[in-house]
Amino acid sequence: MTPRSTGLLCALSAVTIFSVQDGISKHLGTAYPPIFITMIRYWAFAGFALLLASRSPVGLKGAVSANRMWLQIARGVLLAVQIVISIFSFSRVGLAASHTIFAATPLVVACLSVPLLGEKVGWRRWTAIGIGFVGILLIVNPLHATFDTKIIIPIIATLMFALYSVMTRLASRTDAADTAFFYTGVAGAAAITLVGPFYWTHITFTDWFWMLVLCITGMSGHYLLIRAFGLLDAVVVQPMSYIQTVLVCLIGVFVFGEVMTFNMIAGGAIVIAAGIFTIWREARLGRLAPAAIDPPGTP
Repeated sequence: MTPRSTGLLCALSAVTIFSVQDGISKHLGTAYPPIFITMIRYWAFAGFALLLASRSPVGLKGAVSANRMWLQIARGVLLAVQIVISIFSFSRVGLAASHTIFAATPLVVACLSVPLLGEKVGWRRWTAIGIGFVGILLIVNPLHATFDTKIIIPIIATLMFALYSVMTRLASRTDAADTAFFYTGVAGAAAITLVGPFYWTHITFTDWFWMLVLCITGMSGHYLLIRAFGLLDAVVVQPMSYIQTVLVCLIGVFVFGEVMTFNMIAGGAIVIAAGIFTIWREARLGRLAPAAIDPPGTP
């Protein structure tokens, strides 16, 4: 296989694994506290981050040395909290509804990059952002008589992940990707361990198996994503996260019996189209940072 084919295979495998991971998260999140589930995931993720850091060219000591340590720690903690909210959203709002909202992340990142990074957004991207938010309104459907206020949960998760992505871009100006990945895993694990033990819950033997699979999918998915970025440009890999949106929606419908309305399908299609255009424009302007593109809830 050519390097490009290998990279595409790794990227497709990664988003497929992350889709399965989200399905398992929903299953466990309906029975156990999301904070507890996230803590177990992060213990495995932190071990994986330590392993990669020790085998990186700069070594563990080099990965720990951050020019903006507090920024790295803050983004790691923020992601851990975002994952807790994502799991809560999967169990309370549903996989399909949550991920159609998550699809708006690149649009929110583009908006936040103006005040927080000092970047300029041209009329083309502002138009795409506006169209994308029309799609969000279709999904949320706030004027419907049975408007569900729980839809605010995935919106909060989307805003948090967009802020995490912007913080990652900011950190990438002074720190290497190895450092960012190390603090994503270790800082997040340290933060969630301060709270998670208070939510420790007895788990059945079967669900311990699913918890193990959850940890394995997180590590294997990240490994494949890292491999994909080593072989492909970010502009090729990032839009594939939308394949995860489609797969997760299918899992929600066929495994968990969720219902996708016309508004969700139409709105999701609009958001995805606007997001892909925004990603393409950012890539042309050289602003696309591989370290900032993990799908929400991936560790």
